[in-house]
Amino acid sequence: MTTGKINVSVENIFPLIKKFLYSDHEIFLRELVSNGTDATLKLKHLISIGEAKVEYGNPVIEIKVDKEGKKIHIIDQGLGMTADEVEKYINQVAFSGAEEFLDKYKDSAKDSGIIGHFGLGFYSAFMVAEKVEIITKSYKDEPAAHWTCDGSPEFTLEPADKTSRGTEIILHVAEDSLEFLEDSKISGLLNKYNKFMPIPIKFGTRTETLPKPEDAPEDYVNETVETDNIINNPNPAWTKQPSELSDEDYKNFYRELYPMQFEDPLFNIHLNVDYPFNLTGILYFPKLGSDMQIQKDKIQLYQNQVYVTDNVEGIVPEFLTMLKGVIDSPDIPLNVSRSGLQADGAVKKISNYITRKVADKLKALFNENRADFEAKWNDIKIVLEYGMLSEDKFYEKAGAFVLYPTVDDTYFTLEELKEKLKDNQTDKDGKLVVLYAGNKEAQHSYIETAKAKGYEVLLLDSPIISHLIQKIEGDNSDVTFVRVDSDHIDNLIKKDENTISKLSDEEKETLKTSLEAYIPKAYSVQLEAMDSQAAPFIITQPEFMRRMKEMSQSGGGGMFGMGNMPEMYNLVVNTNSDLATNILNTADKTHQEHLVKQALDLAKLSQNLLKGEALTAFVKRSFEMIK
Repeated sequence: MTTGKINVSVENIFPLIKKFLYSDHEIFLRELVSNGTDATLKLKHLISIGEAKVEYGNPVIEIKVDKEGKKIHIIDQGLGMTADEVEKYINQVAFSGAEEFLDKYKDSAKDSGIIGHFGLGFYSAFMVAEKVEIITKSYKDEPAAHWTCDGSPEFTLEPADKTSRGTEIILHVAEDSLEFLEDSKISGLLNKYNKFMPIPIKFGTRTETLPKPEDAPEDYVNETVETDNIINNPNPAWTKQPSELSDEDYKNFYRELYPMQFEDPLFNIHLNVDYPFNLTGILYFPKLGSDMQIQKDKIQLYQNQVYVTDNVEGIVPEFLTMLKGVIDSPDIPLNVSRSGLQADGAVKKISNYITRKVADKLKALFNENRADFEAKWNDIKIVLEYGMLSEDKFYEKAGAFVLYPTVDDTYFTLEELKEKLKDNQTDKDGKLVVLYAGNKEAQHSYIETAKAKGYEVLLLDSPIISHLIQKIEGDNSDVTFVRVDSDHIDNLIKKDENTISKLSDEEKETLKTSLEAYIPKAYSVQLEAMDSQAAPFIITQPEFMRRMKEMSQSGGGGMFGMGNMPEMYNLVVNTNSDLATNILNTADKTHQEHLVKQALDLAKLSQNLLKGEALTAFVKRSFEMIK
């Protein structure tokens, strides 16, 4: 038997590993199962190139829990190690940088890029174990070895009587980690981290009922059989070629990823690239609607089929983090706990590739079946609109497939919209005015007034629409977007013709003074000569101020504190209406006030602004009038 000391001059390396190396102790199982998988795949490669003259067979990685003995066993049928290799890989390589590690981490709880520098993945075992044993036999014709270490720098290495190829790691679980002796805990960890690893993982057995034979008698009792409980799918959909998969395969894999999702995704994008980096994956567009709430089922990041994290910030462009699915890349640099990104040029390239690939797929879907794309628009628009705002490369491509729906459910691209509207909705200054509503019900009267003039009205109702139209206007100097309730219709699209007012300038001045005596200061009175059949009082919200306020509330806009500003309204009074003449000519001030307040309340009611005490008073007053 050999005894020795791991080459480290400071005694407390293991407490430091336990405390600082990993932020999450549960990943010990991921690391050890990953090591077993690597050993098995390496053996497969050596056999394929003729370097290992052994049978590969059907290897599995087995996890056993001995609750009474307080032990966890991780057993693989991979390469195995000779005693010399144990000495080299476990004792020397793992601690070749131990002192540098200590210098760097003894005063800091940060985890950084240690895997690959220090080979410390195996030592994550000491986060949950007070003693670790390795019993291993190489595929080479050499004796098996047995290594033992109790978490101090001392170890023992002696021959073992193991006759089968591979490695068994035995963890003697520490008192503060006994939760890991529960089957449900281990099963949960395997399902989280190792669900799609490329080698079958066995954890216990399960009972299967055999099918009933065709010629079985009526009283036949189905036989049952105990089979290995394989907890993973070694060949998940993203490892296959798109040509091998049907629509149903993609949907089934979505359900496998997210068992609690009961709605099918709208469509998927299969990623597959091997140059200048290696990346595979499948992204799904779920039904999203207009809200931007944080979802619990996120995109999952894998490295060679090992789950890493669902925090894909930096790898996936921010606007696509609202999607679901899987990305797998060995080229994403990760820190020691495989749960954080290092700043790296490859990551930016991957992000750009994903953006481009998604844009190309959306364009293809739009071109292949526009009607289907339009039917799904409201469920995906929030992602695309956010993408246009946040990613210039996506914005450049988005013109080919981003849609602008009307209140009558017809859909246009921006270029189609310009062509459709140019004859009727170009104002006297040559600017194309795109009218839109944010709420079909609340702005119904304004929409109807615009449609009566033959104008198209878009329905743009997502929470970030003010930001987006600001950007579109910046790139299209001949186009302006105006919400239908921001002014009366003749001012929204100003033509050359002017409507003559029935009132003289002097009468208008008198009328305005009378109105302002009864109208609250929150309303700016605006006298306009309109068609005599148009509404006498119209409440509008100035486009610029309302848009800046919305942008400030939903993030950005650059307007200092505008999100907290009170709402601003204009009261547009039609000087050609009978009511305006009536108010002007009423000598009885009480009656005049009554007319103004009733008309204002009616205008407020049409904008859903009449609430509480004011609404109660209005209803009471209206009933009095019809007695």
